[in-house]
This record gives sequence, C-alpha cells and structure tokens, in this order.
Amino acid sequence: MRDITHISSVDEDSSGQKIRMAGWIQDVRNLGGIAFIIMREREGVFQVTAIKKNDPELFEKIVNVPRESVTTVDGTVQENEEVINGFELIAESFELISEAGTPLPLGVIDKVGADLDTRLNNRFLDLRKEKVLALFKLRDIMERAMRGFFTGNGFLEVHTPKIVAAGAEGGATLFPLKYFDSEAYLAQSPQLYKQILMSAGFERVYEIAPAYRAEASDTVRHIAEFISVDAEMSFIESSEDVMDLCERLVYHVLKAIEEEGSPSLELWPVDLVLPKLPLRRVTHEECVGYLSGLGKGTDPEGGMDTEGEKLVGKWIQEEHGEDFYFITEFPTSVVGKTFYAMRKADDPELTGYFDLGCRGLEIVSGGQREHRYDVLTKQMEENDLDFEEFEFYLKAFRYGMPPHGGFGLGAERLLQTVLDIKNIRECVLFPRDRARLVP
Repeated sequence: MRDITHISSVDEDSSGQKIRMAGWIQDVRNLGGIAFIIMREREGVFQVTAIKKNDPELFEKIVNVPRESVTTVDGTVQENEEVINGFELIAESFELISEAGTPLPLGVIDKVGADLDTRLNNRFLDLRKEKVLALFKLRDIMERAMRGFFTGNGFLEVHTPKIVAAGAEGGATLFPLKYFDSEAYLAQSPQLYKQILMSAGFERVYEIAPAYRAEASDTVRHIAEFISVDAEMSFIESSEDVMDLCERLVYHVLKAIEEEGSPSLELWPVDLVLPKLPLRRVTHEECVGYLSGLGKGTDPEGGMDTEGEKLVGKWIQEEHGEDFYFITEFPTSVVGKTFYAMRKADDPELTGYFDLGCRGLEIVSGGQREHRYDVLTKQMEENDLDFEEFEFYLKAFRYGMPPHGGFGLGAERLLQTVLDIKNIRECVLFPRDRARLVP
C-alpha cells in the first residue's frame, strides 16, 4: 500500500518534509505562473501549490485535470498561514489515478443547490460534500455511543432474523417475499425474537439493525428501510424501568455528539441542549384532551394524528421549554395490534406503553410486555391472530418467561430531530421509499 499522509498528520514538524497526499481535485485556480489546487480527502481539504517555473510539464498536467478526478501528489510541506490548515504542499510530482468525466451530473462545491431527487440519483457525488460527510460522521458517533451505553449496562448485542414467517405488528406494513416454497416477510422489528431471548435467559439484549415497513406514507419522516435500535430486558417491575433506560440512552448519545462532534457540528449548527432527567411524562389522555380543546389533531380511533403529534410537541416546548418527553399510558384501543403490550392491572383499557417524542416527532415506542401465557393468548385472540402461525413464539412462553420489556428506537429519526433536518432521507446513505429502489 502506498505511504499516504493524511491531513491530521500534518503539523509544524512536517514543515520541509517530503510527503505524498491523495484525494479528489475539488477546485483549481490557475493564475498563470502559479496554480492553487484544492484537494479533498475524508479528513478535509488541503492546498497543493504548483509553480510553473519549477516544472512546466507538471504544471500543465495538474491544471488541466477535471474536477473530482482522483490523484496523488508528492511534494514538500510548507507553512503558510494564509491557506487552509496553515500548510500547503509544493507539488513535485503528480499522478492521475482516475479521471472524472465532464460535465459532472451534480456539483460538489457549487453554490447553486440541487433538489433532493437529483442529489439522491447521484448520491456518490452528493456524499463527497463536506456537509453530507459530516452528517454521517455524527451518525457514526451516535451509533458508537449507543453500543458503548448498552455494553456498559450489561447488554449483549444480538442479531435476529430479517426474513421472518410472521410480523410483530400485523400484515398491513409487511413486505412479502418468496422464500423457497414458502411465503415469508422482511422483518418489521426484532420484537418477537427479542422476547424469545428473554425466555432463553439472555436477560439483557440489544440490536442495531435494518427493519422494514411497507407503509404507504410518503412523508419527510417515513422511509421503507431504516435502522432500528432495539433493547429488551428481563425482571423489570413496570414500564418505568424501560423509560429510565431509554432516557439515559438518549442523554448518553446527545452528550457524545456534543463532546465528540466538532468540527462536524459546525456544519450542522444546532442548539444542542442536554435534556434534564427524568424526562417529563404526559399521559395519552392529557394529550388528547389538549388536542380536543384545539378541535384538531386527533384521529377516529381516539389517538393522535401527525398534526396532533406536532401540536403536542409544540405545546410541551412552549409550556415547559423541553424538547424531549414521554407520552404514557396508551389506551388498548390505540395500541391495537401490539398484542404483546401489557395492560394495566387496575384499568385493562390502558397499557403501560409509551412513546418518546422530540419536538413533535415520535422517536421511540416501548413498554412492558405481557409475559403470562394465558393473558397473551387471550390478547392474540382479540386481534384474530393465528396461533399456529405464531407457534414458534408462543412456545417460549410455556416454559418459563420472566417479566420483561423494551423499546425500539429509530436511529434516523433521532438524528433527524437532533440536527433539525427537514427530510429523513438526508440521514440515510441510500434511502428506500415508495418511489426509490436505486441507487
């Protein structure tokens, strides 16, 4: 492998040294006798200076290379306070590795913006933009922080099947597929398998993996393939134990972004305020009551529609100055096909289920699950579920299932709301929605 020097390695001690740097040619300014070439690598940009009188042939080669071509340049490091990073590389040799075609289908540094479809159609170029790369560096921090949090709290990382025989939340949002001679589906959630692992005695598990929802929604907050962050734990007493874990995870992630996110956060300037724990709890009944007073934001089933979720987020923010909050005690009628939700002992019309919201966007859903076989099967009957189809799942409840609960968190939604990004597709390398299957 070639001995390539990265920007982070160049400092005062590098001055006068001969090094080789590699990257994409971002821009060229030819002033006649001298040319300034801005090259880009993963860590940022640096300036290469070509002096015509030093090597006329080299000069002509380098100034005529199309933008976004991949090159290597050998030269001597020279301090220069007026250029990027305070150093420039005086070019002595140059190799064109891969020449970019012209014209570019999408500008990388052009001031003229492009619509999102054009950007996604040419995602390989869009991802070269400094701001876009910065977003995925922040996402990397977020997911590393999640893994660190779970490991530090005694959780095992697991990987459950993504080709399944039955859905955790009903068939309306399942992607069917042919599996040899059988019909199967892409997993909406690892929910059923997480619960089986509680029966197996794993006690605390988490998974960060793709999940799939065939929702007809075509909005700025819905995608068909997303990363679900799931956790499940045994021997809990109530949904409060799950909420405690959830809010500590979110706090840990935000703190990691705050502490490790520079300089990426400079390109995504947001007022990142760490929430005060414990987070505010607002019952579903209180939310619906507030919306009823406004005369909008509820749906026919007695729940909240998208407008209602936004209005509740605005209400909590204006009333209490808080971005994050829990909506608790979801009614059985609203939870609907979430047949495994434990209902409250003193009011079976309510469950212990909750949502974690941020400024009107649902990020997490979870709560205590029903671990009693007789109660679980009764709730399945109410949802007209086929016991034979769920036999692999029910079997785990017949031979010792501890009380347990957990949650599922949408990684893209958390990133979207933390960085105040308008469209969730920005948070995905190659998003999938109703209209997009490539690239």
